[in-house]
Amino acid sequence: MASSTVTPSQPDRPARPNLAFRQLRGQRSPAEFAAAIRRAALEIGEQVSCDARYIGRVEAGEIRCPNYAYERVFLHMFPGRTLTDLGFAPRSSVRGRRARDTEDAPLTRTTNLANATSETSGASEPYDTQNPYDPYHPHDTYEESDVLRRAFMTGGGATVAAASLGPVGLALDAAAAQRPVRRAGASDAGALEEAVRRIRLLDDRHGADGLYRRAAAPLRAAYALLDAGTTRQTTADRLYSGAGELAISVGWLAHDSGRFDDARSHYAEALATARMTGDPGLEAHAFCNTAFLARDAGRPREAVRAAQAAQRVARPVGSARLMSLLALREAGGWAGLADRVGCEQALARAHALFERGPSDADPEWMSFYGEAELEGLEAQCWSTLGDWPRAARHARRAAELQDPHFTRNIALYTAELADDLARGGRPDEAAVAGMRVLDLLEEVQSSRIQTMLAATARVLLPHRRASGVSAFLERHASLPRIT
Repeated sequence: MASSTVTPSQPDRPARPNLAFRQLRGQRSPAEFAAAIRRAALEIGEQVSCDARYIGRVEAGEIRCPNYAYERVFLHMFPGRTLTDLGFAPRSSVRGRRARDTEDAPLTRTTNLANATSETSGASEPYDTQNPYDPYHPHDTYEESDVLRRAFMTGGGATVAAASLGPVGLALDAAAAQRPVRRAGASDAGALEEAVRRIRLLDDRHGADGLYRRAAAPLRAAYALLDAGTTRQTTADRLYSGAGELAISVGWLAHDSGRFDDARSHYAEALATARMTGDPGLEAHAFCNTAFLARDAGRPREAVRAAQAAQRVARPVGSARLMSLLALREAGGWAGLADRVGCEQALARAHALFERGPSDADPEWMSFYGEAELEGLEAQCWSTLGDWPRAARHARRAAELQDPHFTRNIALYTAELADDLARGGRPDEAAVAGMRVLDLLEEVQSSRIQTMLAATARVLLPHRRASGVSAFLERHASLPRIT
């Protein structure tokens, strides 16, 4: 499919050299300054791929405002200074212009933003699945990890952090951080794959909030394994696939705990890894989660684009269930755009594909996708469209169908049910469902679910006298606040 080129709107003013940033570099060369920035990033647990070209773009004024990862690093390097002190424009002055341009672009085409600047930190993503990966892609989410990706391709005996992805898959041997690592082998690939499974299992049972920070350690270790290199191509393929899947899993933990910027960066990392290795299954998974994130972040047009891109790259995988889930992701985007016809068409495709049943081609990560999840995602679509009774029917069915060990999903579907009932004028039933969610929150930590329940409580406030509502509101008010 040929992609069309949409010329970005011109900036409000021509690029102005960043003299303040140039002054901070002093007598160091751009490469030396970039190395100092990378070292500072490691001190605070960030990963940025700063190189001489990035420094040149900043000093030339092409990057008017850095993305959040670079911002944290710069403020760590120069304490007491603001972005303005470093010569950057306020984030509010550059965010939104390209997003508005993107909102106007046609959905049936792929937007090529290769000539745009990165000042909005990836307001729109490159959903052209035909273009090869560009290591100097203008979006900062890609730019952050370019040096790491180049290192992974070259391998070698670099000094990297040692991986300790043992039985739990959540540890990192920090004491070995300065020790040369042997080339990775099949056992390392197996440990990485097990870490992905364990993180997903813990998320299913307990939610994301308590896991996200711990899961960042094995992700760093996974890329250290790639940097160490391998002797067999089959092992390298497993490591790349495992690292990409782990990036998506960690991204999901960030997503579910409300850290949308972190999630976007992790998903972009997985997408870049997939494109670099030509892995359509991993690429489809990354696009799938990107679509879900875009919907939750209030970017429904981006959600549709990402879901459509996922469906294009997923066809060779041969999994009807995967295509069904991706159709649901697209339906969620259309619902966010208030396009009922588009949503219904995507839902019909999702159901038809689901009915074809499971197959050996279904990816391992899709173990969560059964009839309960199908019902739950459809409930979210009808809720977004304001059809509360229909949404409540699907949410109730989702909670009833869900396997007991998926505690987090049961809480999620029940929270959806409570909200749909509350907005549909059935406060007493909503209070009962809300109480069930409060019971489940004793073992599930999910900012997403807590945010949904807080919205339901606000809807129920005028109905305090209805049966059970007052008790629910009092118990909800006693919950620890989301930080």
